[in-house]
Amino acid sequence: MRAWITGGAGFIGCNLAARLLSLGHEPIVIDNCSRDLVRANLDWLRSQPNPGRLRVHEADVRDAEAMARLMKADRPELVVHLAAQVAVTTSVTDPRHDFEVNAGGTFNVLEAARTLDPSPVVIYASTNKVYGNLEHLRVAKTERGYALEDLPGGVSEAEPLDFHSPYGCSKGAADQYVIDYARIYGLRSVTMRQSCIYGTRQFGVEDQGWLAWFVIAAVTGRPITIYGDGYQVRDVLWVDDLLDLYLRAYERIDRVTGKALNVGGGPRFALCLLDSLEMMSRRLGREVPVSFGEWRPGDQRVYVSDTSRAEALLGWKPSTPPEEGITRLVEWVEGNRALFGN
Repeated sequence: MRAWITGGAGFIGCNLAARLLSLGHEPIVIDNCSRDLVRANLDWLRSQPNPGRLRVHEADVRDAEAMARLMKADRPELVVHLAAQVAVTTSVTDPRHDFEVNAGGTFNVLEAARTLDPSPVVIYASTNKVYGNLEHLRVAKTERGYALEDLPGGVSEAEPLDFHSPYGCSKGAADQYVIDYARIYGLRSVTMRQSCIYGTRQFGVEDQGWLAWFVIAAVTGRPITIYGDGYQVRDVLWVDDLLDLYLRAYERIDRVTGKALNVGGGPRFALCLLDSLEMMSRRLGREVPVSFGEWRPGDQRVYVSDTSRAEALLGWKPSTPPEEGITRLVEWVEGNRALFGN
């Protein structure tokens, strides 16, 4: 199977490419290599089994002509569209760039796929931010963090869309295009509204990839600031569990074409920020110091995915508990300190 992976040198993309190589498939990485350390991910990919099956195009999803030309030449059977501007804060300071990458780039990829004959399966990495701040839902504060009183099973796909921030608007517009291209053009496409994905080869920073950032900072002795009280709750999903879902969606695309799936750890694997730091402290054998700042605009006190649709349609469940995943991530950062200048 030939698989196009836009943003394939990034965190999720390089893990997906490595998985496909291990299965004997042909991953084709599309990346503009503009982010820090993505070339280190490419070097790592080239060290994996079957490196001769890997192809890399240094190209930008904003370039419609390049997307059409390269996809026509490669003729992939699967497109996993991960390339994105990923930070809410960046979208606020530079909304045009955010729109051009997230909305425009997705449109270019969809058009390239639509005009290919036969067209590939398209899996789009959307975001839980399409649901906004969920301010209409009742939230209770417990000893284990904030909880949605009205939705103990998490937020389902029936929740009304409420794009909030330029990032929410750009990703949400792309999300809807992916769904509509299935309805109007018959493209076999599905959108994954992803919660907090974490794992190895994730170079998290304060504004994006919070769990990886906490681990990197804890291991390397950098300061950690929690904006708010630390009782914010997120459901977290280990990257390998996400890749399992992508491959199931490809294999059973007729069950999910034109649909959105909420993707995360669900209620079982939800934890508050303070609990995640306690897990790191136990693994490191020392307390991880933190400071606190004011709440940031737009931050949700709690978000937990209801993943029952993915389970019903694809038989998928997350399997990696947060403590196990955090332990793996700590071990990876400890073993790759040179990547972090430490």
